[in-house]
Amino acid sequence: MTETATAVVRREIVVEAPIERAFTVFTERFGDFKPAEHNLLDAPIAETVFEPRVGGHIYDRGLDGSECRWARVLAYEPPDRVVFSWDIGPQWQLESDPENTSEVEVRFVAETPQRTRVELEHRHIDRHGPGWQAVSDGVADDAGWPLYLARYAALISEGS
Repeated sequence: MTETATAVVRREIVVEAPIERAFTVFTERFGDFKPAEHNLLDAPIAETVFEPRVGGHIYDRGLDGSECRWARVLAYEPPDRVVFSWDIGPQWQLESDPENTSEVEVRFVAETPQRTRVELEHRHIDRHGPGWQAVSDGVADDAGWPLYLARYAALISEGS
């Protein structure tokens, strides 16, 4: 079943972890659940770095030392929320104009002391301009945010 492209994509998942751990694993281990094939570099990814501060970046570093800064950290409020830009355009290339980027907000909501609901909202996708529907379809697809969240939940359940 295909979803109609919208300017907002929402996904959520519940993990068996206290809110602090859920937030920490998401931000500090982002590269452990981000699919290696999601790569804009010419070289394989050596690591994905999530700089834990407003004004920081999320970027991939290639085995050859090259870097691709594909997101900017817009809000960093542990353990409740993080917001970052999505600086990848409809042709799956870097977008250098911040006016043409969307944003991703991830909220962490404690359901119990040991269970956290993770709510992800990728919004303002239409800011990417012509072809923005490809971005919406891509992040909504099973290989987009659902894959990231499933891999994130698996990492949490490993207890590492």
